[in-house]
Amino acid sequence: MSTNVCWRESWRIERNCRVHGWLAFFLLLFVLGFPGNGIYANVEETVADVVVYGGTSGGVMAAVQVARLGKSAVLIEPGRHLGGLSSGGLGATDIGNKKAIGGMAREFYHRVWKQYLRPEAWTYGTRDQYLALSKGRADWNQDQTWWLFEPHVAEEVFRAMIAESRVPVVYGERLLGAGGVEKRGSQVICIKMESGRKFSAKFFVDATYEGDLMTQAGIGYATGREPNARYGETINGVQPHREHERYYYYHQFSKPVSAFLKPGDPSSGLLPGVGVEGVGAEGSGDHRVQAYCFRTCLTDQPENKVLISKPKDYDPRRYELLLRYYEAGFDKIPVDPLARMGPNGLSALVFLPNRKTDNNNIYAVSVDNTGMNYGYPSGDYAAREKIIRDHASYQQGLYWTLANDPRVPEKLRQEMKRWGLAKDEFTDNVHWPHQLYVREARRMVSDYVMTEHNCWRKRVAEDSVGLAAYGMDSHNVQRYADSEGHVRNEGNVQTEGNEVLQPYPISYRAIVPRAGECGNVLVPVCVSASHVAYGSIRMEPVFMILGQSAGVAAVEALEHATTVQQVSYDRLRDRLLQAGQILAWPPPK
Repeated sequence: MSTNVCWRESWRIERNCRVHGWLAFFLLLFVLGFPGNGIYANVEETVADVVVYGGTSGGVMAAVQVARLGKSAVLIEPGRHLGGLSSGGLGATDIGNKKAIGGMAREFYHRVWKQYLRPEAWTYGTRDQYLALSKGRADWNQDQTWWLFEPHVAEEVFRAMIAESRVPVVYGERLLGAGGVEKRGSQVICIKMESGRKFSAKFFVDATYEGDLMTQAGIGYATGREPNARYGETINGVQPHREHERYYYYHQFSKPVSAFLKPGDPSSGLLPGVGVEGVGAEGSGDHRVQAYCFRTCLTDQPENKVLISKPKDYDPRRYELLLRYYEAGFDKIPVDPLARMGPNGLSALVFLPNRKTDNNNIYAVSVDNTGMNYGYPSGDYAAREKIIRDHASYQQGLYWTLANDPRVPEKLRQEMKRWGLAKDEFTDNVHWPHQLYVREARRMVSDYVMTEHNCWRKRVAEDSVGLAAYGMDSHNVQRYADSEGHVRNEGNVQTEGNEVLQPYPISYRAIVPRAGECGNVLVPVCVSASHVAYGSIRMEPVFMILGQSAGVAAVEALEHATTVQQVSYDRLRDRLLQAGQILAWPPPK
């Protein structure tokens, strides 16, 4: 919401409350709040029982849960939108076993289903036409949930949940880059914004993808990949020799492509994006982070399509690897789901409603801007913004190249030209997603670190606050030149059988810091997990689950005047079960 709109809304509230005097006005602002607008724009300090920083899907669930339990919550979102990736383009929900998803997360997907029950939700075709192509028809008829949705529909659902719970949302406020967290002993007293505003609470939830509040609160964290030896893992660190395993080769060069500016000539230097450091020792740890991209929403519906233009800073060298790959014999559109085109076009299984896509990485060169995000997790706001702009430019340029460069096979160019940005999505951001897909940034290190042993159920957390239900999934982290001068990708992990792995519990201790570090902050997104385990946990439904559990835990600690570490797990478990969470697999009958 713009500043002008915020001021107009504050004046309207003041005018309506004038008959009750200024005291009633300020009590209304501080105690009751109003949903969905920046009502605190001209108030210096806000006090609540729980302050949630980050309007991601997990942040929304945490704030709503606190309110539903009768406590006051304020949700601070540095941007202008609620839902993070769930409303930022990731509409093809990643989850293995949907039956493991309970509580408010399942409520969200039920509400999405209800949205698409309305005939007016279908602008291009009907629901029956859509479902006729989909293998999900049985889910629609029996589950009363839907897991494929348009970005704007997701945000409408999040906003509705916030409004119904009367949670005040403060948009456009960002944590002060240094000195943004004030502590007294091991307790956070308040957080400070760049604007000078303060938010005080008894408990705080850091629900951001980056973990900035967590970090300033003095809570330990990790970035990059741990060496396999640290937690006795097998697929965490550097792994340059896995390209023949199932799943890995989908994101690897299947044909030789020279890594050098002048093919075959090392003295000419490496192409952009190919690292100069070398691949690293097998199983070793490093600073590298799995690649990011934007989950763009494209359509081939002519009246709803916006042409994807050539970026102003277009650099053809960034796409030389892709063009050489075509010249070596590659023959696909490396954009999922456009890569899955069959003789009858795309099926609804990989489409969102109303003839839209959720685009993701596939094959050796695709939408992932591999190796260009190492500075993001711990970077300041300016550094992150530069990385975000670079990712947008790269991906926009990739789409333009696929549609226009003569070195791309003609039939692929013609197919790519059919697609453009959806005109009715992201209307305040030139139809481009407002959220970068930050697959991994900081990860808290607490008394319980989730590892691949949890994912394989060789180690089972006894203090469950929800289930994860997806295979270990990391995108590539780097490109390097092999001994023959050919470019290789490294870092991809897709444990065989996302559909086979059993759901497994996430420990309560993985969302709370060590006792000596901070006693009143919960971290449901940057959870305590190794790199490879985080690759399984990092799915949006799981963030919703952990956000809700963090909200329940904050209220439990508040009501019993204790720290988050000293919460009685027996009481917490009972409250989580009452709230519909699924804590064990298979669920007790």
